[in-house]
Amino acid sequence: MAGTGTGTGPGTAGAEPDDGGTPRLGTPRLAAPGEAPVVARLLDAFNREFGDATPGVPAIARRLAGLLEEGSTFAVVIGDPASGVALVTLRPNVWYDGPVALLDELYVVPEKRGGGLGTALLRAVERQCVAAGAELLEITVDGEDVDARRFYERHGYATGNPGQDEPQLYYSRELGGLGGPDATSPGTGGAGDPH
Repeated sequence: MAGTGTGTGPGTAGAEPDDGGTPRLGTPRLAAPGEAPVVARLLDAFNREFGDATPGVPAIARRLAGLLEEGSTFAVVIGDPASGVALVTLRPNVWYDGPVALLDELYVVPEKRGGGLGTALLRAVERQCVAAGAELLEITVDGEDVDARRFYERHGYATGNPGQDEPQLYYSRELGGLGGPDATSPGTGGAGDPH
């Protein structure tokens, strides 16, 4: 997410197309595994625009090629050359028969914003998720990113479950410095550990 690496930022905003139909700059399409470098360039540009760390285009492209090939991740691009991207991962979940989808990133290059590309990408993602059997699409947005929050709310997304007044919160922790499975024993996680 903008600010932490997995979500969305102002690049998601985009006005509806003038005629309410297809945006002026093309139709969204699924990216093939061979297009991983194209998607990687957009993802790298997204993180750089918002001052987030990035491993660089070659590393993103290498990782992404395998994920797109394997099928638990898909990317939707728009424009020729591509000027917007949405990246989604699918995962099994005990609460649903089908997978749960996570919109990892949605980005439109600055000079193409305001023409409905973000909306077109989001709608294409929703259709692809339904086709994959997903019943839920999750999106993480930085709290201070008012534009992205407004964009998703305008498209029917909420910060909590139906009937709940309190917003849901997202927590994360990078695990690289914790060591392998033998680094700690179950139940010895420290303060706040329920075990």
